[in-house]
Amino acid sequence: MSDLLLVRHGETAWSAGGRHTGRTDVPLNASGVEQAVSLAPFFLDRHPALVLTSPLRRAVATAELAGLTGAVTDPDLYEWDYGGYEGVTTAEIQRSTPGWSLWTDGVPPGDATHPGESAAQVGARADRALARVAPVLRADGGNAVLVAHGHFLRVLTARYLGLDPADGRLFLLRTGTVSVLSTEHGLPVIAGWNIRP
Repeated sequence: MSDLLLVRHGETAWSAGGRHTGRTDVPLNASGVEQAVSLAPFFLDRHPALVLTSPLRRAVATAELAGLTGAVTDPDLYEWDYGGYEGVTTAEIQRSTPGWSLWTDGVPPGDATHPGESAAQVGARADRALARVAPVLRADGGNAVLVAHGHFLRVLTARYLGLDPADGRLFLLRTGTVSVLSTEHGLPVIAGWNIRP
């Protein structure tokens, strides 16, 4: 069976500042561009059979700068919709809601552009993305690559391992990294995490 390679986009001004960046289309900053370019050697000798990317430009640009050609945008790969917490840091949220956690407390609704999502809703999108790549992985004809966002990819990893979407909290994921989901003896495993070539 082939591997599923997860790429978290490079750094943005918002991610560097700890701001929840869901559907806001923030570009890579200079460091994020460097991170994305640094991923290219990792993919030099790999020839993925399928590359899917979030429609947001920070993910699309990361795929391009990493040399991942032929990427197709997939709306299921959008980041978690943070609703009323879009653009807000955890520290700011915890001033009014001590102990708040995205994973257990969720987000309040926002405006029409940012209605918010629950962990279960993000998990449903992750399940659809996993179903989309499953035929490629079973065919053993090459790896599949998903270029997306931190919280979404953490939820997707939890679902790949058969865990609850909220168990994505267990997988800290850095910007500009590659992680590898694979199998061992027919069971899903994490074969590499937060890899920087």
